[in-house]
Amino acid sequence: MRVEPVVKADAYGHGAGQVAGVLAGAGADGLCVATLDEALALRDEGIDLPILVLYPVPPPLARRAAEARVATTAGAGTLLDRLMAATQSWPDGAVLDVHLEVETGLGRGGVPVEAAAGAARRLVASRGIRLAGVWTHLQDPGAPERTAGQLEAFARAARSLAAIGVPVPARHSAASGALVLGNAPADEAVRPGLIAYGIVPDDIGPVDSALAAALRPVMSLRARPVRAVDLPAGHGISYGPTFTTDRRSRIATLPVGYGDGWPRSLSNRAEALVRGVRVPLVGNVAMDGVMADVTDVPGSPVDVDDEFTLLGRQDGDGIGAGDLARSRSTNAWEVVTAMSARLPRVYHATAGVVGIRTLVRGESRWLGSGSGTATSATSTSTRP
Repeated sequence: MRVEPVVKADAYGHGAGQVAGVLAGAGADGLCVATLDEALALRDEGIDLPILVLYPVPPPLARRAAEARVATTAGAGTLLDRLMAATQSWPDGAVLDVHLEVETGLGRGGVPVEAAAGAARRLVASRGIRLAGVWTHLQDPGAPERTAGQLEAFARAARSLAAIGVPVPARHSAASGALVLGNAPADEAVRPGLIAYGIVPDDIGPVDSALAAALRPVMSLRARPVRAVDLPAGHGISYGPTFTTDRRSRIATLPVGYGDGWPRSLSNRAEALVRGVRVPLVGNVAMDGVMADVTDVPGSPVDVDDEFTLLGRQDGDGIGAGDLARSRSTNAWEVVTAMSARLPRVYHATAGVVGIRTLVRGESRWLGSGSGTATSATSTSTRP
């Protein structure tokens, strides 16, 4: 079975080029992305693995995909017609690998089951196209009846291809949810997404506790204060304000805000860890900052040398992506993919720091190699 992890949306916020390199070194058979731009960026990073774009590529760009050895998705309708028309004019034998998506119930894309055979026949007969795969996406792996219905519909589509003599190419339907729940079908490939980053999907219901414990989140978010001061009672904090001190309070300003992917919806609804102690984040989240009330942290007053953990573990306690998701009524996918490019990424392996990525041109570099990597998204005071 081929394992083709999903590295779309900057590898779910972790850094696509760096993560793809680690996955390639770990033996991944291929990668999946959502756009042609993402695929081409990986090629620019030196990633040579097979890449599949999970959405249709604009037909005028199909030739560029073929030249970069990037496979694309096809469904039904106008874009399929235009894709085949585009490849007909290629004079030199260039070939685009195409995976036919089958609509089995997600309601997002693909060709209807009853039209799959006809679409496959057209692709096989089309100049410049090689039918390289057939796939679908499960709507709710935690719902057994719904999932069984989708998988049966997908099997019918595959049988319809075989019935007209179209060789059934690689099939793939299972992503993170099905893999965690253990109901992944025995297809030729799987597409792990969120679990590749050590996070259990938070919308599929209970999973095996041992399996959940074996997954270790890759990303943490840490920051040091740019200011820590004592403020009197009655002092408003941040814009609004929505929080006012009711006593003399020590307030630490962290340079993390909604411009970094720490959303305004977490205003007065989240915590951070400092010295292993949970402290509330108070006041409205600003574009570039959030404030922590550290009044009750034991020991000497918290200062600019203290490290705060907003996502991740510290001294035996932890704040997970699922915890943040529940605080803002979203899911873990959005929490990690929202981390913006201006947060420096620091990559760790057993031997220590192996890479760093920043916005500064020339500052992104890979320092070494390791069997695994952890991403630390760190907000510093090096920006306004």
